[in-house]
Amino acid sequence: MTTVAHTSLAEEIARVSRLGNLTAAHLADATGGDPSSARRWRNGTRTPAGEHATRALQLTALVERLAQVMDTSYIPIWLVKPIARLDDRRPVDAIRDGDYRSVSKLVAALEEMPVA
Repeated sequence: MTTVAHTSLAEEIARVSRLGNLTAAHLADATGGDPSSARRWRNGTRTPAGEHATRALQLTALVERLAQVMDTSYIPIWLVKPIARLDDRRPVDAIRDGDYRSVSKLVAALEEMPVA
């Protein structure tokens, strides 16, 4: 990645962390990164690489979608709550384990629900 791409990814992670009220612990859980690195990613001062970057981007995509279907203050709770449709796994664990698609399908089901 070029410096420009690193900066853009760092900014993206920082922006979506603010949008979804994510802590460094959420980033660490979802990416498999250590909490101190996740803190730097969240603050926009460092950028993850490799699988950590992939998982971080998957998390940011999901958070952006979740922000369209639920109050953003609930997103951090939703991410760490065991969900029956994920075999009682937490969404952050499914993302970390490479099962982004299952979480994405669950979010798609939320997106299809009629608004009350």
